[in-house]
Amino acid sequence: MQAQIDRTQPNPGPAPKISLGKPKRFELKNGLKVLVVQNHKLPRVSYTLTFDNQPFAEGEKAGIDELTGSLLGNGTLKTPKETYIEEIDYLGAQVDFHASGVSAFGLSKFKHRILELMAEGALQPLFTQEEFEKEKAKLLESLKANEKNVKVIAEHVQNALVFGKNHPFGEQITVATVNRIVLNDIQNHYQEFFVPENAYLVVVGDVQFDEVKKSIEKLFGNWAKKSAPKVDYINPVNVVQSEINFVNVPHAVQSEMTFVNSIELPMNSPDFFPALLANQILGGGGEGRLFLNLREKHGWTYGAYSSLKASKYVSKFKAGASVRNTVTDSAIVEVFNELKRIRLEKVSDEDLKNAKAKYIGNFVMQIEKPQTIARHALNIETQNLPKDFYENYIKNLEAVTPEQILQVANKYFLADNIRVVVVGKSEDVLPNLKKLDLPIKQFDVYGNSLD
Repeated sequence: MQAQIDRTQPNPGPAPKISLGKPKRFELKNGLKVLVVQNHKLPRVSYTLTFDNQPFAEGEKAGIDELTGSLLGNGTLKTPKETYIEEIDYLGAQVDFHASGVSAFGLSKFKHRILELMAEGALQPLFTQEEFEKEKAKLLESLKANEKNVKVIAEHVQNALVFGKNHPFGEQITVATVNRIVLNDIQNHYQEFFVPENAYLVVVGDVQFDEVKKSIEKLFGNWAKKSAPKVDYINPVNVVQSEINFVNVPHAVQSEMTFVNSIELPMNSPDFFPALLANQILGGGGEGRLFLNLREKHGWTYGAYSSLKASKYVSKFKAGASVRNTVTDSAIVEVFNELKRIRLEKVSDEDLKNAKAKYIGNFVMQIEKPQTIARHALNIETQNLPKDFYENYIKNLEAVTPEQILQVANKYFLADNIRVVVVGKSEDVLPNLKKLDLPIKQFDVYGNSLD
């Protein structure tokens, strides 16, 4: 007689208790904030210098910030470019410069020298005409290569329409704006925004606090105290009535379809955890409703997803997919159906449990990484979070209810005041879009109205 197999699922155990390395904090007289997380499990160290400056628009010379980031690290006032890069490679280290800061990583036995090289590159950059021309040419080539990229066009138009072309998050870097930039613009931009007032240096790894504090005071103590410019801008307003914003790209073989609206969701909001899970259920991955509908049920796309970004500044919710031109109108109808469903019906206990398990699993897998610890420490500082935010992360996820999912879905996933941005081939897509009961407005690839 065959033995009976017990297929009942075991009850889940208690949520794992999270214990994070507590950063030690100090501040230099120039305003630089330093967070040190000691972790002696591996002989490694990471340094992350981040600027928490206000968003700013660059206007007719959009691209200055990106070019400044790409020029950093190409030699310093003390060390030629080749020598500087060769020493970093010799140490087996990595030092990456970008518009919003610098990061460095390597073995702890070289920790002091890596920090020296990072500080030298950040505080004593060498901006030469030769390197400027090289980086400018690279940026122009990249922009030209993306002129026919439907995904890039879609992203740019979304931002321009949702935030406004004069908003920091809505302006575009174009060939025309980059061609207006000269080397002096880069030097002025660096002097204005690469300042210690809103700068954070996060150190994670095999270091001794007193030793690294002494090194940082020596290397960064002479950084001149200065404030970054304060810029005011008007937050965007969503459309009064849902509408289709269409962009014709004649060579497009499929449509980029995106539902998008602006949101205000800081990480310290009580809506933060319910919103994460609501998005996971709607379109956070292969288990999301959008994926199951548009791909698994209808076979219209390789994948359909949604996302939202929590920030102390205005951000956006978006949902969509790349679909065949001939089914774009049908896909729009189905996304509207899913938006209305999650706004009108409570999610099942099973769906909510699965969404929680996915988030908790990802959180636990990442929590031991030095980069994650550094990011969490920085978020607590810059996003105004409670000190125990990440210790209570799993507990707060577990506490979310179906009622809360319904509430945040109605607040952040708009269905009656949302833009449907469609980038595709007009002759294949537009006739069917006109059959939908939605106003249609047409734009060019830069977000300029054609109506």
